[in-house]
Amino acid sequence: MKPVIFDVDTGIDDALAMAYALNSPELEVLGFTTCYGNVSVAEATRNTLAVLEKIGKHIPVYEGADQTFVRGEKEGWAKHVHGEDGLGNALKNAPIIQAESKFASDFIIEQVKKRPNEVTIIAVGPLTNLAMAINKAPEIIPIVKDVVVMGGAVKVPGNVTPYGEANIVADPEAAEYVFSSGFPVTLVGLDVTMQTTLPKSKLNEWRATGQEMAHFFADMTEFYIKFYESFAPDIGGCALHDPLAVGVVIDSSFVKTEMMNIKVVTEGEEVGRTIGHFEGEPKIRICTGVEAERFLEHFLSRVI
Repeated sequence: MKPVIFDVDTGIDDALAMAYALNSPELEVLGFTTCYGNVSVAEATRNTLAVLEKIGKHIPVYEGADQTFVRGEKEGWAKHVHGEDGLGNALKNAPIIQAESKFASDFIIEQVKKRPNEVTIIAVGPLTNLAMAINKAPEIIPIVKDVVVMGGAVKVPGNVTPYGEANIVADPEAAEYVFSSGFPVTLVGLDVTMQTTLPKSKLNEWRATGQEMAHFFADMTEFYIKFYESFAPDIGGCALHDPLAVGVVIDSSFVKTEMMNIKVVTEGEEVGRTIGHFEGEPKIRICTGVEAERFLEHFLSRVI
């Protein structure tokens, strides 16, 4: 089993990715760390705890950054994408379980030092918690096994601006800090995630199981699909952004990659743009192709 720390800003695709990871025997989820992004950090923490309750898993959750690495206070959430509650307005009750008292970046540092060269970090929100961990304890850089990031758009347009992907635009300075740190990063960006589509027809299959969790996930995902249909009426589903990052950790052969030096634009009109160069160091692994059907089949076999 691969020990992983899962850094989330829990909206709908984060929740799907959580279920995928927790139902995959290849992974040992040491804990979830939360960040602002799709929703505020308090809401992301609540949603992470709520999803764990729905799945019936007891994994510690550590609340993290509530504002960006350099610029400070963060406002403006993606509630038009993920719903007022961040979970497609499917959340009916607050979770009973509570988060741990330790701060997210401190948990990351602790676990990496406890298990040197073993821990993989999966980050599917803004990279603020990782940047804070590096800033506080740069000695962890050479002893992290892997960092798999859902973010960026190297060879394709962005999704919140013509240039930038949401997680990178949310905290471009944190992304630049992480990408230039020497961490062994794999970037799972829009270059590949937009090629993955969860068909809308699968939601009725989930509901047909009669499981409460399956109904919750179907209702939640239906909201997400309606958002996709608002700009692509014929899409027939939604992209599996965060779940693909989990898939890459489970089986790296789902994707094709290239090694590039990535620079993040931190100012001006193109803020959040991820620019790839074959020259320069450090280089990180960029996903450039995906076996979308094989990945989808694997995801569907695990998520519910």
